Amino acid sequence: MQCEPATSLISRLGGLTKVAGLCGVNISTVQRWRMERDKGGTGGFIPHWHARRLLEVADESGVTITASDFLPSNSATAEPTGQGSAV
Repeated sequence: MQCEPATSLISRLGGLTKVAGLCGVNISTVQRWRMERDKGGTGGFIPHWHARRLLEVADESGVTITASDFLPSNSATAEPTGQGSAV
């Protein structure tokens, strides 16, 4: 299973190889962004330290991406495993 939002963003930005080059990481690192957490991936999350570069490239390339595109559409998946909100 390929997780969102990483799968869609990677595709919109030109694929694994291009995104890996833009971020200065190995292709396997970008592949992990699309993988489920229990399989060693990030569960669809792109690390925040890469977001600015990807937003810049998208803007330069005419691809419409906003910061909110890096967030999951379902807030229930936003919390990392094992951490709840403080009440």
